[in-house]
Amino acid sequence: MSKQTTLFAGLMSGTSLDGVDAVIADFATPHPRVVSNAFVPYPSDLRDALLALNAAGHDELRRASELSVRLAALYADATQAALQAAGLAAEDVAAVGCHGQTVRHQPALGYSLQLNQPALLAERCGITVVADFRNRDIAAGGQGAPLVPAFHDRILRDAREHRVVLNVGGISNVTDLAPGRSTRGFDTGPGNMLLDGWAARHLGTAYDAGGAWAAQGAVQPDLLQALLAHPFLAQPAPKSCGREEFNLDWLDTLVLSHHMAVDVQATLLELTARSILDATWRECGRPDALLVCGGGVHNLSLMRRLTSLAPGVRVASTAELGVSPDYLEALAFAWLAQCCLAGSAGNLPEVTGARGPRVLGAIYPA
Repeated sequence: MSKQTTLFAGLMSGTSLDGVDAVIADFATPHPRVVSNAFVPYPSDLRDALLALNAAGHDELRRASELSVRLAALYADATQAALQAAGLAAEDVAAVGCHGQTVRHQPALGYSLQLNQPALLAERCGITVVADFRNRDIAAGGQGAPLVPAFHDRILRDAREHRVVLNVGGISNVTDLAPGRSTRGFDTGPGNMLLDGWAARHLGTAYDAGGAWAAQGAVQPDLLQALLAHPFLAQPAPKSCGREEFNLDWLDTLVLSHHMAVDVQATLLELTARSILDATWRECGRPDALLVCGGGVHNLSLMRRLTSLAPGVRVASTAELGVSPDYLEALAFAWLAQCCLAGSAGNLPEVTGARGPRVLGAIYPA
């Protein structure tokens, strides 16, 4: 490893289970510069196996261990792809920050589990790996999530404009960047998770491209009311959630025989939009701008609905500010790896509820 390098890699695989986002960024200046990026999709059998592991089942320890080894190989492939795209070698990069694949998130019980084999990843890449970012915050009484608001604060805060950054992955979360106030952030509820699952069941596709199918349906008021009654949605921040709270088994208890599949999709899109904005208005007030990142930014129906429900608020992609909506989270974990090696805190107690700032991550030397 070069002693002088300011390059860090970041890897993110979220609850949407679509694949691995990789970036290499230069942190020589206060605003990091993305040097290269890459995306490695999950094979369908891996996605199915990971999805199955989100619920209790047979021989979970063996399945989780084998999947962790397989994930480490994909993480190494994504890192190598990003290196090649920039013409870089392993020794040019200080460390890889790897989030891992969440299969359990139970902060109230004291843990959050992200599948990974960081020692194998370090061996395969020849680069120091920083992993296990969430559990130190949980040990300090926090939720362990969301962790990206601290990075949003660094690169997207404005002294005059009240901005809320909305990440729509499998779960949606927001970061409140109000001038003169401390940064806050929390999960609002489902993002793409239910939409993707329902589309996979009825269309046989991984997701509803552009929200086109949802746009053909009609929102069902009775179903929407039942969905919005989920107790998580009324909880105050700080809070975080996962597939434990929002999944197709729960949805199946609420869908009735008279609900057409396309109308359920339309209603799920309305649930995502309404739950995001209800929580934002309640916890953050009405911002000047809602800056969207994550896979949900490509759901045109969702973006139109957010704009319709938020008159007077500028709803736009983070790309408007020069930050890729697809790689922002991976960039954040590159930054968290830098913080860990520097011995700097990576969490925001106001966001996670931890007792104080903590250095996040475990280091696996190259």
